[in-house]
Amino acid sequence: MTRWASAVAVVALGAVGCQQEQKPASPARAELRSVSGSTMEIIPKEGQHPYCMLFTVSEKGIIRQLTMTRENRSIKCDAGKRIYNSSFRVPVEEGRINAYVFFSDQRIQAGSVAQQLYDLRDKPRVSAMDFRLPGSVTVEMLEFTPKAGGEPVTGAVVGTTELAAEGVQAETQTEEADVEEGGQNLAPPPTTPPPAAGASGAKTAADTAK
Repeated sequence: MTRWASAVAVVALGAVGCQQEQKPASPARAELRSVSGSTMEIIPKEGQHPYCMLFTVSEKGIIRQLTMTRENRSIKCDAGKRIYNSSFRVPVEEGRINAYVFFSDQRIQAGSVAQQLYDLRDKPRVSAMDFRLPGSVTVEMLEFTPKAGGEPVTGAVVGTTELAAEGVQAETQTEEADVEEGGQNLAPPPTTPPPAAGASGAKTAADTAK
């Protein structure tokens, strides 16, 4: 065998070795299911931390908190059951969204997570290492592109929080559901919700689900 042929063989063997050493992709921690053109559900997989919170970040940079509660902390999330026991309608005009599911071993405050997500909005992909959060936390990112059309889903839209450059905008679409017990009844949206306490420059508005 010539030197040139030997060199080619060594390179080929090295390439095969590198392919064999590549680690398989990590299994998904949650599944995103499309209910209609603009409506989705997210279901945790087995083996995740018991608490979670859900945010979306759109192509236009709008950040929404979908698991809104009065305490504004992580909620109980069971494997095989949709988060918040709800479907979520994504505004078509905002384009593709990244849905971030934060699983944790303890309830954590959502405000800090929302602000850190805003700070990381230009990063194409984030992991739990990018966040300063207490306890053990894992993050799953799922993509969804809303499309016009599809049947509306009753009670699909829940409370959201939008972070804009000039401050925090709270859009309360429902009162707190009994998420800790997996309650079925979502309260109707308040007509004149009170302003968010302690939020400088915050605006509150009611957004009724279609």
